Amino acid sequence: MTKAVPPAEPDRPATFRTSSGFERAPTYEPDPRPAGWETRVGRPGEPPFVRGVQPTMYRGRLWTMRQYAGFSTAEESNRRYRALLAGGTSGLSVAFDLPTQIGYDPDHALAAGEVGRAGVSVATLDDVETLFDGIPLDRVSVSMTINSTAIVLLSFLLAVAKRRGLAEGALSGTLQNDMLKEFAARGTYRLPVAPSLRVVTDVIAHTAERMPRWNPISISGYHIREAGATAVQEVAFTLADGVAYVEAAVARGLPVDKFASRLSFFFTAHNDLFEEVAKFRAARRIWARVMKERFGAKDPRSLALRFHTQTAGSTLQARQVDVNVVRVTIQALAAVLGGTQSLHTNGKDEALALPSEASAILALRTQQVIAYESGAADVVDPLGGAPYVEALTDAVDRDASALMDRIDRMGGAARAIEQGFYQREIERSAYEAQRRIEDGADVVVGVNRFETDEPAVEPAFTLDPDTERRAVERVRAYRARRDEAACRAALRALDAASATAENLVPRVVACVEAGATLGEVMQTLEDRFGVYGG
Repeated sequence: MTKAVPPAEPDRPATFRTSSGFERAPTYEPDPRPAGWETRVGRPGEPPFVRGVQPTMYRGRLWTMRQYAGFSTAEESNRRYRALLAGGTSGLSVAFDLPTQIGYDPDHALAAGEVGRAGVSVATLDDVETLFDGIPLDRVSVSMTINSTAIVLLSFLLAVAKRRGLAEGALSGTLQNDMLKEFAARGTYRLPVAPSLRVVTDVIAHTAERMPRWNPISISGYHIREAGATAVQEVAFTLADGVAYVEAAVARGLPVDKFASRLSFFFTAHNDLFEEVAKFRAARRIWARVMKERFGAKDPRSLALRFHTQTAGSTLQARQVDVNVVRVTIQALAAVLGGTQSLHTNGKDEALALPSEASAILALRTQQVIAYESGAADVVDPLGGAPYVEALTDAVDRDASALMDRIDRMGGAARAIEQGFYQREIERSAYEAQRRIEDGADVVVGVNRFETDEPAVEPAFTLDPDTERRAVERVRAYRARRDEAACRAALRALDAASATAENLVPRVVACVEAGATLGEVMQTLEDRFGVYGG
């Protein structure tokens, strides 16, 4: 089968001009500059990175345009990836079904009824081989939204790369691998908190040594915000989680400048355009300050907060679905004006089901119009210096930093989550937001104002009822043809290593190469460490 390669991105122009021929300068700043401007805001590409992590930002290279997709089977998902690459997307983002996310094979009792529903079902090395069939893993960046089972999915990918003759260092992409937000806001946890942090840190350590182009964690505020947090809470909880991961890696003996430059973050973009821009700018400043003052990072790259953005799924409405295109456009524009490194735009029909191919392509075209037609990508931090934006940036910085200090006094992110603090704060904010909508204080077009009697839209995606049966048959056939003795020996070696401080990534790679399934690896870890809440 031929390889699916994204089309070449058009070269950025030598000069950037408006439609009237006015040349756009690289950056614009207030004149005269306010007192403290250089310290508080700085230059693009320099600490504290308020104005962006690269000196030229999108004038030099556009953000990575990702589309998040995963459809029931590896074959179906592979077809969608090929269509997205052909349409101009420059990175893939894989959505997995719930059994895969938690670590159950399709024939496990707890997987019944969920196989292939929320994304692609992956249980074996063969599934991952099929998932990326014809896709050059040394040329296409791959992001995997996976947490509890991140170490297993990374190991599958490494084994596939090895089969293709690719070195680990040739791979580029991101694992979400953020367990703290699972305990606080999302719920796809398996192991208890402490061993979960150990496995996360194993992945960080392995990639720091062997995968210089790989982001081992995407510290995620997206799901925190989707659960109901405010913009300030999103920043504070996300960065507090980041502090916990850095502390764990440093305690492991990793020098901070060895791994910090490969940490990545994941934020949402909501409808309040200017607050969202300010949120991204403030988050960069806070992180640079924390890494320098708290951890003593010396490499400027260790201070630079790089992040992926996804438009806000929770804002999409099942009524008047075409209006969702407008919402997504505003949100995507906020991400670009705020300086994101990577962006996913939601399909207009995602409030109903997995998006249609046409909706996914339209969402990608939204990014391309912003990139090539709006002029927003032609100037670095175009809103920088605007009094309103700078005031909002300072306000987010102040309030998020105060909330982070409160979390520190509780003993850090893990302790705050174990005490239910994150959860209570998010629930309170979610309740208040919903009450404002129901009272009419906050307008949602088509929901509490400007309603119509338009007929309901039928979901574009429906799950084949035979998907689960075929997945069960595949995983059982896979087990039947492997070398059972070699597989069991590899799993025993993993269990033994789990009782030591040994990095578990090579052990998990050995397991999947010996034919172990996702569920068998996770069961081995559960037998050693237990389950969260168990």
